[in-house]
Amino acid sequence: MSETNLSGAGSGSERGLGFRAAGAAVPRIVGPIVARHGGGILVRLKSHWGAIVGAELAAATWPEALARGGTLKLRVTPAKALEVQHRSPLLIERVNLFFGRAAVTRLALVQGPLPLAAPAARPASRSPAPAAAAALDRQLAAVENPELRDVLARLGRRVMGEPE
Repeated sequence: MSETNLSGAGSGSERGLGFRAAGAAVPRIVGPIVARHGGGILVRLKSHWGAIVGAELAAATWPEALARGGTLKLRVTPAKALEVQHRSPLLIERVNLFFGRAAVTRLALVQGPLPLAAPAARPASRSPAPAAAAALDRQLAAVENPELRDVLARLGRRVMGEPE
């Protein structure tokens, strides 16, 4: 029996049997699994969803899963479900055009809230009329507490539409 050193290699062997970096084997093991289940396509689809379908549809839809047969499971807000159903041939065409091949053959729509809520659109700010700003300053002059006066001034400017 040969003596084993700390690296796990036998004293007479050329090949070490010790520890190896697990990270080096991960792409070789996981790559075929991801490719077989459409994971790579789904990741690209999710990361480019807004560019593929446009801002309006991206705000109301989200790709959830891609089945083997090319069925894309698409989460849709209930308010837009009927519109998305009617526009599904266009969506399929846009997705397939993005990939350059028939990656999606049909859509399976699932109504419900989207996992990532769309950011609320802020109304465009308008600058207040000089007379309104002067009236606000006159009204706030009577407030003695400086902290309260500052908070009320910010609130008043916000109500009048001036950005903070």
